[in-house]
Amino acid sequence: MVFNRQRIKLLLGKIASLFREFPYLSHWIVLIIDLLIAIFAFTCSYLICYQLQNQVVLILPFSIKLLLNTVMISLSFLLFRTYKGIIRYFNLDDTLPIFFATTFATVGWIILSNGYKLFFHQTILPGNVFLINFILTIFFMLFFRVTVKLIYNFSEKNNLLVKKKTPILIFDVSPAIVSIADMIKNNSSSPFSVVGFISPNEKVTDKSILGLPVFSMKNEDVQMIKKKSPKAVLINPLEQGRDEKLTIVDYCEKNNLKILSMPPLTDWQNEQAAIDKIKNIQIEDLLGRVPITISTEEIGKTLANKCIMITGAAGSIGSEIVRQIANFQPHLLLLCDIAESPLHDLQLEINEKFPDLNFLPIICDVRNYNRMQKIFEMYRPTHLYHAAAYKHVPLMENHPCESVHTNVIGTKNAVDLSVKYGVEVFVMISTDKAVNPTNVMGASKRMAEIYVQSLDKHLEKNQKGKSNKIKIITTRFGNVLGSNGSVIPRFKKQIEEGGPITVTHPEIVRYFMTIPEACRLVLEASNMGKGGEIFVFDMGDPVKIVDLAKKMIRLAGFKPYDDIDIIFTGLRPGEKLYEELLADKETTKPTYNDKIMIGTVRENYEYMEVEQQLMQLHEVILDCLENETLQIIKKLVPEYKGVHPL
Repeated sequence: MVFNRQRIKLLLGKIASLFREFPYLSHWIVLIIDLLIAIFAFTCSYLICYQLQNQVVLILPFSIKLLLNTVMISLSFLLFRTYKGIIRYFNLDDTLPIFFATTFATVGWIILSNGYKLFFHQTILPGNVFLINFILTIFFMLFFRVTVKLIYNFSEKNNLLVKKKTPILIFDVSPAIVSIADMIKNNSSSPFSVVGFISPNEKVTDKSILGLPVFSMKNEDVQMIKKKSPKAVLINPLEQGRDEKLTIVDYCEKNNLKILSMPPLTDWQNEQAAIDKIKNIQIEDLLGRVPITISTEEIGKTLANKCIMITGAAGSIGSEIVRQIANFQPHLLLLCDIAESPLHDLQLEINEKFPDLNFLPIICDVRNYNRMQKIFEMYRPTHLYHAAAYKHVPLMENHPCESVHTNVIGTKNAVDLSVKYGVEVFVMISTDKAVNPTNVMGASKRMAEIYVQSLDKHLEKNQKGKSNKIKIITTRFGNVLGSNGSVIPRFKKQIEEGGPITVTHPEIVRYFMTIPEACRLVLEASNMGKGGEIFVFDMGDPVKIVDLAKKMIRLAGFKPYDDIDIIFTGLRPGEKLYEELLADKETTKPTYNDKIMIGTVRENYEYMEVEQQLMQLHEVILDCLENETLQIIKKLVPEYKGVHPL
């Protein structure tokens, strides 16, 4: 028995080698094979009927009838295109053209036979030939297709057809995921071989789908999984919550399995392109949450045919806002930034991705009031997204005047000019570090918040009844995944260099959000805002940075502390263990989007007093007077607890 199996496997391996040479049979070859099958079926039918009737088969009449049948069935095959399907992907849907073509030919034969009998009082063929021929033709054609498909599947399963395919398990058994598994399983160019499913639903385990076993994540299934020798688990990170994804990571780490990430379900319309996008999972995929849905239609109506200005357009947040707004067909998009090279890179990207977009990259410094005023005078933007800011805490601790100059005075210039030139909506991008700030950067962002809010209240008081009042809106959120200079790119680089990974403190935690998610919420908040609000985003659960470092080391195929060490360097100047989105005395009010809340912060700031302090602040930072700068910061932001090193 073993010998026979080996011989069968060897034979199928030789057949599989032919499949490697000819992965897809030509449509014309399939048509010729189908015609040969039809000729064989007709011959068998004819012989069977005449044998049953004990009649002698005359060669000449039979040859004419065979020719007629061949012509008729050929026309049927061409009409119903039975040869168009790829045989190795044959399924039940492909049986319909075969059935219709054979039925059409049989009906044609019956009409021809009855017409001949009507005129010549003689039948061409016995009636039972039609029925037997109909059955045999369909049977042999289906047998041919099913046999080819089975040989291909057997060859692929036993790695006879395509060498070096990576055996994988697929997480989840939802209808969409099963469809994707079927695509991967039947794609000859796929580098993956599906050997089973892992289901979070234990009710469907111990069953099979697509002829493949379904396993649970229980320990008792581990040995059965090992028999399949999988190398990785493919997941859809957009469909699982953060906790579920981290559970999968822990499971794969214990069982020495890699984790692969599939592209979004919408990308699977192009099967091969989607398979090519399957990649090793990134830490961003694990920390990111299920995509937030927003009313893009309403945002599109608001921004379409408008002149929109983005400051800090070449930065992580600014550039993503540019990409998202580009989809709404604005009249003109002004991309303002002082960083020449990143702005040039963004220009090339937008030219390639949005060739019809009307946009203009502008080199400008938000601290330069006159330069900014020229831009407002010339283009008259209707919406301004103010993302320009200094953000790195330790660096800004050593340069407090520069931090305040950009984050405070730059914001003041942008919002003052927005009021002066009739901007409809001004949106300031703030940070969770503005809450109870312990560093200059956070304090400078809180000062900017105070100024724009006090300005909004001042305008509301002095412009009652006016319909053209600018909407001044602030959005506040935490760290974004993958932003320039953030912790994840730094950890990746340290892992590539063999370590060690440096973490400031074993207990430090941070909130994380993906850049596209944060920018979608910014656009949504700008659309729902009435003016004067500070919108706070739901950042999800905080992440311990040392745990993040361990996950990244394991995802890279190493063991923490053994292969790549983690060392603690101590908190840097101005750095907190825990970031807050709201101060202790602050509360929030809900909005129609459960991911966006309105922070009710202290608002009893007099605009004239705040403006006077900022004018005084401007003078001292121009003279680089750091101590005086810090004194004004503490006066305007009494909750600031920073201790400057100088």
